[in-house]
Amino acid sequence: MTIRRKACIVGAFEHPIRKAPDKTVAQLHAECARGALADAGLSLEDVDAYFCAGDAPGMGPTSMVDYLGLRVRHVDSTDTGGSAYLVHVAHAAQAIAAGKCNVALITLAGRPRSEASSGVAPRVVSATTPDAPWEMPYGPVTVNMYALAAARHMHEYGTTPAQLAWIKVAASTHAQHNPNAMLRDVLTVDDVLASPMIADPLHKLDCCVVSDGGGALVVVRPEIARSLTRTVVNVLGAGETVKGQLAGAVDLTWSGAAISGPIAFEEAKVRPSDIQYASIYDSFTITALMQIEDLGFCPKGQGGRFVEDGNLISGVGRLPFNTDGGGLCNNHPANRGGVTKVIEAVRQLRGEAHPQVQVRDCGLALAQGLGGLLGSRHGSATLILERA
Repeated sequence: MTIRRKACIVGAFEHPIRKAPDKTVAQLHAECARGALADAGLSLEDVDAYFCAGDAPGMGPTSMVDYLGLRVRHVDSTDTGGSAYLVHVAHAAQAIAAGKCNVALITLAGRPRSEASSGVAPRVVSATTPDAPWEMPYGPVTVNMYALAAARHMHEYGTTPAQLAWIKVAASTHAQHNPNAMLRDVLTVDDVLASPMIADPLHKLDCCVVSDGGGALVVVRPEIARSLTRTVVNVLGAGETVKGQLAGAVDLTWSGAAISGPIAFEEAKVRPSDIQYASIYDSFTITALMQIEDLGFCPKGQGGRFVEDGNLISGVGRLPFNTDGGGLCNNHPANRGGVTKVIEAVRQLRGEAHPQVQVRDCGLALAQGLGGLLGSRHGSATLILERA
């Protein structure tokens, strides 16, 4: 079932807090929910579908539906890490197209900063997880698994640390205009390369920030969208996948975006060259670079050259990217910041991004999420959105 123009995003809210020691995760979910519904001009009483992932407390939707006081007829708790919230938008659109619901609420929230979570601590994985006996004895940590992919990409294609640094430079150039961004100083390539090495070849400034906070989205039937006062954002296409170890045929130079991207483009009936703005998951600089290649914005192996010299900076480059500062500079709540990729794409399509980074006449945007470990298994989801 195609979802092209069969559902619309009418509400989007990003929590302004970056550290919330006095709030529970459930409170943050609720505040994000109310913010997105207020943005749409709807209320909790209008919601008949709820979506959340593993960041939600308790039994996910079972706990949160009750906490929020919702009366729903459709729920979804698909969890693919940082890509889950893009999957939720697609699943909400599918449910709406199938007549399962009319108004879908999607929320994310977390407190990793208050809880001192980071990507340099050993990963805690249940012994029942199938891959645990093979990987956990070696104590992999998040940043190491991304550094593996970066090292392999450099070996195969000659990508340099300076080229990766340009991605952070672009993010920081945009973040200076975001009053809520955690890192607002404009950085240079030299700044990135001079920062401490965390996991060779990734420096500290190649890594995302760790923040509390969250966000929410409201997806509705087109007839409802037209009755509201907000600028309507249509869901044009979506793709999702999981890339694993492929029965031993391991190749660390590509991400799941190579699969989810073409699916989304085909459904949307557009090409990468048509995209005017891109929100791309940026847990690390290498994460963004590989997805840029895999989505078709440049040939495989040429991502380093593509991102050089400000090519991702709004008003300067060919592909304006993460104009809120992204995970690298703005926020990365719940250790899975995928929802903010969609939120900033919605802002761009509505013409509501900061004037210094707003893409002129932005009518077509892409949001890309990745969750898990780039160096092993991960989920990937791609959305193509348009201003109605």
